[in-house]
Amino acid sequence: MSIRRITKEGLRLIFLCIIACISIVPFVWTFIASFKTTPEILESAFSLPSRLSFANYISAFQKAPLLLFFLNSTIVTLVSVVFVLLLFSMAAYVFARHPFKGSEWMFSVLSLSLLVPTTAIIFPLYLLLKQIGLYDTKAGLVFVYVSLSMPISIYIFRSFFLTIPKDMEESAYMEGSGFVRTYFQIIVPLAKPVFATAAILAYLASWNDFLYSLLITSGQENRTVPLVMKYFESQQFGSDLGAVFAAAVIVILPSIVVYLLLQRQIVSGLIAGATKG
Repeated sequence: MSIRRITKEGLRLIFLCIIACISIVPFVWTFIASFKTTPEILESAFSLPSRLSFANYISAFQKAPLLLFFLNSTIVTLVSVVFVLLLFSMAAYVFARHPFKGSEWMFSVLSLSLLVPTTAIIFPLYLLLKQIGLYDTKAGLVFVYVSLSMPISIYIFRSFFLTIPKDMEESAYMEGSGFVRTYFQIIVPLAKPVFATAAILAYLASWNDFLYSLLITSGQENRTVPLVMKYFESQQFGSDLGAVFAAAVIVILPSIVVYLLLQRQIVSGLIAGATKG
């Protein structure tokens, strides 16, 4: 290996390490601060806690409806992910394997909708949910998150399905398998990586959403975890910085765990879906 190549690889590694540190440091700092008292945080933001204590986490659960918000987020996110995987994977399969009149035009419109900022449709969605009686309901949140996940989910599913040889499907049809059986027995097992990718994207869109949860819910009964931080800000508990950081860790941790568990499948799905569009 030449010196030039070694230098190039070394610089690339250094650059990636810097980017990784920039990304990781805020999470590490938040985690460390969640074990410190407010005076310790104000005295030195980057020092280690004087002792390991879970008092801030206990305080966070006592001062804010974390369990309720966590349960709401879990229900809304799980239902949204199931709908996204079931509905949009089958829709993408139809686009990829059973085109119909106008299907190319419909897919083009879906692809173009990826360029539309989600903030541009807040008011129409708000009015729609009001009119159909889904305002301030978990079903309304699911409706919004599933709708927002539709373009990217159909796009990556269709891209992956186009890479699968048709021979296996044709053999299944010749043996008497119908559309549904062929899809679930042949296509779904082959598409596990892209299912993982779509699931994590739908999960993040639902679990991390702050804006829509704030605008289309009015009471604590249906609000989700990200709004906990707004709750701390608006109440007298905002002066308890340790509890605020503990609440932030509780909000962030599930997303990190899900990503770490599915990172291989996510990368595989993105690579596979990008091989053919």
